[in-house]
Formats: sequence, C-alpha cells, structure tokens
Amino acid sequence: MSLPLPDLIIRAALEAGDKIMEIYSAENFDIEIKQDASPLTSADKASHNIILQYLEQTPFPVISEESKSAAYSTRSKWMQYWLIDPLDGTKEFIKRNGEFTVNIAFIEHGVPTMGVVYAPAKQWLYIGVDGEGAWKMDLNNERFSSNWKEKGQRLPVTRPEGKKFTVVASRTHASRETNEYVAKLAEKHGELEFVSMGSSLKICLVAEGKADIYPRLSPTMEWDTAAGDAVARCAGCSVVQFERGTPLQYNKENLLNPWFIEQR
Repeated sequence: MSLPLPDLIIRAALEAGDKIMEIYSAENFDIEIKQDASPLTSADKASHNIILQYLEQTPFPVISEESKSAAYSTRSKWMQYWLIDPLDGTKEFIKRNGEFTVNIAFIEHGVPTMGVVYAPAKQWLYIGVDGEGAWKMDLNNERFSSNWKEKGQRLPVTRPEGKKFTVVASRTHASRETNEYVAKLAEKHGELEFVSMGSSLKICLVAEGKADIYPRLSPTMEWDTAAGDAVARCAGCSVVQFERGTPLQYNKENLLNPWFIEQR
C-alpha cells in the first residue's frame, strides 16, 4: 500500500461514485428487495466491489452493508476496521434526486477516526481525519489530487450573522418523535429554518456549518452514520445518543444505532 489511508479511501469513494453515476444515468437499472424490505440496486453492488478492491490493500477487516458481517465473537476483537455503506440513500438514488452518498469510515476502538462521504451527483466530497480536521471539496469535475487539504474548504464554514436556527432532517424517514422534537426547538429558538435532505448528507450539513442540529429519532445502522460521524467529530460537532447524551458507539453486537442528536 503506497497511499496514505485518507488518500486511499478518497480514491475508492471517487471511483465508486463514477460507477454509481454510470448506472444512475442509464435508462433502467436492476432493483431487488432485501430481507429488511429495503431496496438494493446494481449500483450498491458495483460500489461495494470497487471499495473492497481498495480496502483489501490495507491490513484491516471490513464491515459493509452489502456483505455478511463477521460473527460478533470475531469482530468484537477488532480494534481497527473499515465500516462502509457503498450507496447510502438507495431510495434517493431510485428517485433520481441526487441525494445519495458513498460512505467509508475507519473505526478505532469503537470510535470513527477517519471518514469520507462523497455525493457523486452533487460532486461534494467531505473528509474528516482525527487530529487533523475536516474539509469539503466541490469537485466540479476535477479528479483526485493529493493536496486536498489545500484545495478543500476547512470545516466548519462561518455562518452568516443573524441566520435563523437551522434544523436538518430526513427526506424519507420522518417520524412523529422528530416532529415533536422540532416543535420544542421552535419554542426555544423561535422561527426555524428547516432543511430536508437524504442520506448522510444531513450529518455533513451540520459538520459544514450550514445547519445547527440534526435530530435522528428513527432507526439507522452503524454503516449509515460512521463516515459522516467521523467528519462531524473532526469538524467539532457532537453526535450523541438521544437518551444518554453519550457519543454513538460502533462495533456493537447489534449494529442498529440508538436515536441520536448531532449539533454544533
């Protein structure tokens, strides 16, 4: 392996994104329904295979949404591993609204310490590296270069003074509990600005500084959040369990996340 790990996973995400967009632009693509009733497309599978080709260059094991996870008795011993969602927001991909991402995270001792979130339709690339910071690149058809720290925008961006308190929430997974929580925020902050967005882009909007809070009071899996969580933490945000107020934990026996709140 010759590339630093952040460069390696950026390349993996970009190549996977290229393949996703190739399938996205086709007139038709295959859709299956998984056992949990969620959709699976040929783009999910193709992205998964490309990312694995890159991660196999490293000594670390992988958990992916699109492959069978190792038994907990095995993976509980993993101190470092990759956690990926090859196509987060498959429903958004099927709707062709562009709000889907490639998510690659590196987990150390249950904490996401490095992450890349790439939205290929929008060409937004978010990068977080523990101890170094977080960045966003608007690629505009540029390809990868190793000076992404210089070319990217350091996160968070400065918010305009006087901007309304901004809440971001799921486009396809709204819940009664979320609506009630947002109502309480309105009582506290007055008139709110509300942004609806798909996939892990919600986490990234708070990390970027374009939103103040993301309440997720409905189910997610660890692979849905890990890469965005890494970007958020590296940008100075907190991503905490709704009930306990403690950070999300990874590599649990059950890979289902508790409800959580991300805020600046």
